[in-house]
Amino acid sequence: MQITSRFTIAIHALAFIDLFQDEMRVTSNVLASSIQANPVIIRTVLGKLKEAGMIDARQGSGGSRLAKPLEEISFYDVYKAVDPINEEGLFHFHENPHPACVVGGNIHTALDGKLQKVQESMENELKQIHMSDVVDDLIREMQRRGQSV
Repeated sequence: MQITSRFTIAIHALAFIDLFQDEMRVTSNVLASSIQANPVIIRTVLGKLKEAGMIDARQGSGGSRLAKPLEEISFYDVYKAVDPINEEGLFHFHENPHPACVVGGNIHTALDGKLQKVQESMENELKQIHMSDVVDDLIREMQRRGQSV
């Protein structure tokens, strides 16, 4: 079980866009430089954020801008946009537990509800954290280090 790096790339990109959208054109190349990732990966993530209504992105040199306030974008929103979970859920169950085995034949009954509870807990926590929290912490850290935006 692992959330892909698309999630943290999206968080980084949203924070960068918020901090610099009024100072420069925030393009996929600019973001790729900050994130140190391939611009193609950045464009894929930006496309998913745009599709989810979090950013406005124009192809070419138009750059990206936030489409809604950071307070309205939770980690859960970002997670659902860039790392959606299929109907199977967060946990991938091993394929073929032996049905005639006393453990294999009953493992789903014993485990499925518990795994669902863990997934729901994680999703509820993600809903409590917003992009504004990240940017506030970034600004505090930059000030502590004597850096300016």
